[in-house]
Amino acid sequence: MQPSPGAAHPAGTSRRTLLALIGASLAAAPLLNAPPVSAAPASAKAAGLDDPAKKEIAMELVSSAENSSLDWKAQYKYIEDIGDGRGYTAGIIGFCSGTGDMLDLVQLYTDRKPGNVLAKYLPALRRVNGSASHAGLDPDFPKDWRKAAQDTAFQQAQNDERDRVYFNPAVQQGKADGLGVLGQFAYYDAIVMHGDGSDPTSFRNIRKRALRTAKPPAQGGGEVAYLNAFLDARVWAMKQEAAHSDTSRVDTEQRVFLRKGNLNLDPPLDWKVYGDSYHIG
Repeated sequence: MQPSPGAAHPAGTSRRTLLALIGASLAAAPLLNAPPVSAAPASAKAAGLDDPAKKEIAMELVSSAENSSLDWKAQYKYIEDIGDGRGYTAGIIGFCSGTGDMLDLVQLYTDRKPGNVLAKYLPALRRVNGSASHAGLDPDFPKDWRKAAQDTAFQQAQNDERDRVYFNPAVQQGKADGLGVLGQFAYYDAIVMHGDGSDPTSFRNIRKRALRTAKPPAQGGGEVAYLNAFLDARVWAMKQEAAHSDTSRVDTEQRVFLRKGNLNLDPPLDWKVYGDSYHIG
């Protein structure tokens, strides 16, 4: 996704990779066929990232990496081309004009509120999907995005698409694997950056890579050992693209919590991303 406006990080450092099928909706790639959530052990069901307090923590953690800020709600209005080949990156989860999820978002907003300020860009968003092009979007699309971001209906559409495409699938898979809050967050952060397509660095294939060396609790494995394997696989995936070569969101964030045995992401939380320090009390 995007660095915060004016941040010193290299362009695209925190963006997820393109979907394997450019131009297809992220939702078109179903999540892995996982056992029902009820199959997870009781310890995993006792706490979930979907608990409101934990979800707030998750959003702040992701925002620290994506926006260099804990104020994730300030990102509804964010829009910028960060030069990573994905066109415009915008909003709370880095919806991109080149990867299909921005198109889905604007379509949802328009379905709910016809005639909104972004509706007129739907034809252009369809044309530029799968490319870095701004054709039909410039010069006014960024201005109109920021205007739309003042509308609570657009904010809710961003929340709902975040949940449908990223958050809910990650939490569902994490619970099915018997993981606690930290593990569910590790899944969420991975699917935010990498998507869930069929390419080798997608979320589902990061998980498959981890399963080669460790089993999750739902399969009789140890949670810490499995999460270490998953984070190893995640780092491998990040290093396949120059824009993701800084792996501090794993090394000095998620691994810090794992080494401390904080599998429930209980505050206080202290971590670093790109050398910047953050705290949740």
